[in-house]
Amino acid sequence: MSATEPGLTQTGAGDWRRLSTRMLLVHPVQELLRAWPVLVGAVVVGSTGGHGSWWSLGATGLVILGGLLRWFTTSYRVTAEQLQVRKGLLRRQVLTVPRDRIRTVDVTAHALHRSLGLAKVEVGTGRTDRKNDGVKLDAMTATEAARLREELLHRAAAPDARPAERPRETLLARMRPDWVRYGPFTLTGFVTVGVVAGVVWRSLNEAHVDPRRIEVLSALLDRFGRTSPAVDVLVVVVALLVVVTVASTLGYVLSFHGFRLTRNDAGTLHVTRGLITTRAITIEERRLRGVEFSEPLLLRAVGGARCIAITTGLRVGRGAERGGSLLLPPAPRAEALRVAAAVLRDDVPFTRTLTGHGPRAARRRFSRAVGTALLLVAAVLALWALGAVPAWTWQVALVLVPLAALLATDRAHALGHTVVDGTLVSRRGSLVRRRSALSCEGIIGWNLRRSFFQRRSGLATLVATTAAGRQRVEVQDVPLPQALRIAEEALPGLLTPFLER
Repeated sequence: MSATEPGLTQTGAGDWRRLSTRMLLVHPVQELLRAWPVLVGAVVVGSTGGHGSWWSLGATGLVILGGLLRWFTTSYRVTAEQLQVRKGLLRRQVLTVPRDRIRTVDVTAHALHRSLGLAKVEVGTGRTDRKNDGVKLDAMTATEAARLREELLHRAAAPDARPAERPRETLLARMRPDWVRYGPFTLTGFVTVGVVAGVVWRSLNEAHVDPRRIEVLSALLDRFGRTSPAVDVLVVVVALLVVVTVASTLGYVLSFHGFRLTRNDAGTLHVTRGLITTRAITIEERRLRGVEFSEPLLLRAVGGARCIAITTGLRVGRGAERGGSLLLPPAPRAEALRVAAAVLRDDVPFTRTLTGHGPRAARRRFSRAVGTALLLVAAVLALWALGAVPAWTWQVALVLVPLAALLATDRAHALGHTVVDGTLVSRRGSLVRRRSALSCEGIIGWNLRRSFFQRRSGLATLVATTAAGRQRVEVQDVPLPQALRIAEEALPGLLTPFLER
């Protein structure tokens, strides 16, 4: 993407288009929500001179005016080679995106957008995990947003083509009501409860409110004071689990209601989901480099899994659910395997038995996990000997040793790899077990890492670098000769010049 001055000559230019006039109702509200700290500051400053209301009205008017000016100063057009966006008042810019660099088109509609029939379009250009990458058009009519998506990605279909001539959509997966049972086994509820608790606690501190003076909280604290600590802990744990379960289930429904994954004959995958905020993500299949079959520990315990795309143009730094790379939400494991195979058009990478990494890799897993647990127990014992902590702390810490052993066993069992049908397959992890199937054509280089302890064990971690997804797939703790064979099998000749030296 490039920024140019308005006078730059363009080739194959089309007509400049403006955003919907209905955005004049959206942007002032959005700007007011973003600028609330400035508005509060204006009121405080104005109040010191006795003119707080005038200051607040003036600041509010400026914010609203700034939101209105965005419509007058923003326009876009689509040429045969480029997507161009003009914006800015004092600093005028023309953002230019070559159409052959466009990787994804993300159409989002929040509650306010949907009430006005609007949507926000984000065009991704393949530079992953950059917040300001690509082009954002907010807000367009829902019809115009869908038409622009078709125009940018489905170039084979003319806008005026008859329905019979347009690319056909094939349904790969859709949301089923019984999948909601997997919602409580994600970490969404823990994160939501933590964020809400943090905001409430900070608000109380900023308002100089003592929580003990709140009648409901005071009554609860008094009741806890009349019962045993064990009962108090049990009640708190049960209450927290109930709240987290409700929050996780609600978050699952809000995020994945109406989920559909389809394949377009023009060569794209299309994901739609969301209840209050709807989202539609379109991925070019020629930019798809593979699929990751992911099983977080809690989800794996109830037979669930999810699928994530390994593709360029989608930000994944904020998580798969929010970044747009999710191909299937938490669902039955068999369904996730079916969808992963359908997306790749090949089920072998997910059914082939993987090659294990041997006893040395297993010993390394045990030494790291159990060794860390023993060090922690030793530290707690030292603190107890110094009288800094009660005796029950080191007794509780001893429980970590068998838990660490179980974790090490699971992690050692997870290790595996293979190269099949031009695809590098790697499995690793326990808390989040991942089976990544990366097309060898998407590998742009190798990184061979060996720590001091790995060298002593004759092991190495082979990293296949790629421009897609998390930008790497790791084959962890594999014997060094085996790592070199994997690299040679996946991309013959790439490492030969270095090995001959």
